[in-house]
Amino acid sequence: MTEPDDIIDMPALRAHIDALDAELIALFARRRDLIDRAAQIKAAQSLPARIDWRVDEVVQNARRNAAAAGLDEDLFADIWRRLVEAAIAQEDRHLKGDRQ
Repeated sequence: MTEPDDIIDMPALRAHIDALDAELIALFARRRDLIDRAAQIKAAQSLPARIDWRVDEVVQNARRNAAAAGLDEDLFADIWRRLVEAAIAQEDRHLKGDRQ
């Protein structure tokens, strides 16, 4: 892994950031696939898409992980809350039989 101090110019830095962004998107796609599986399991167990205690738990985990990494915990809690809301909408579509 290249250390930030080893990057000597903006084009190289931008290339590293772009590559990292692509990795993040791939991870979010893997997360989406897990949400699809969660919807299947919830359907089989007659569970709702929204489980409030789990929403809170996921957001608090993001907050704690961000703080541990030296990141803005409020920012990442907000990002994760949006991510979780999108996941709930995704699960809800599956539970209603609309997979778009």
